[in-house]
Amino acid sequence: MDLAGEILWPETGSEQPAKIDDVDASRAQEYLLLATLLSHPPDEPMLARISSLSGDTTSLGLAHLALAQAASNASAERIAREYFALFIGVGRGELLPYGSYYLTGFLNERPLARLREDLRAYGVERAEGQTEPEDHAATLCEIMAGMVSYQFPVTDRMQQQFFEKHLGPWIGRFFADLERAEAAEFYRHLGALGRLFMETEAEAFTLLA
Repeated sequence: MDLAGEILWPETGSEQPAKIDDVDASRAQEYLLLATLLSHPPDEPMLARISSLSGDTTSLGLAHLALAQAASNASAERIAREYFALFIGVGRGELLPYGSYYLTGFLNERPLARLREDLRAYGVERAEGQTEPEDHAATLCEIMAGMVSYQFPVTDRMQQQFFEKHLGPWIGRFFADLERAEAAEFYRHLGALGRLFMETEAEAFTLLA
């Protein structure tokens, strides 16, 4: 699955780092696909690119194919309404994709403070103009993509520690909730993809221990 530059870096014009193997490139692509679709609804060109996703007979491969089919059958306008209902809403959306909420039941709690402490230690700075708390699922996926692609000066062990501390305890539950959310149609398939990918990541990190 070669999506870099086609789906995952289309808006910033960034290029995939040169010193990265195929496995880490695929992982970075996956994280950035999740980050992109969780941060904002896709436009028509983005949907066209997603509809070209390929897959295989593995669970993750089939999830890619299902997301591609959903993109082929949807319009950007309909997905924008779905995104609003899921994540914004009138007052609040159906889901709150924040680590603090999933771990404590409240926003902006201690998990966010611990995340900010670790990000400062890693030298990762909040992007200018970013209004969402750093424990938003999209932001965490984007950070993981930066770590996996070595855009941040971290080791594999530091990646593992960050994932197990800040994503592992809750993000799988979030994607499972997205998969069965009442308002989710297109995003139901993203939920399935995210859940399966996070399970794969957790298993892979376990092997590094």
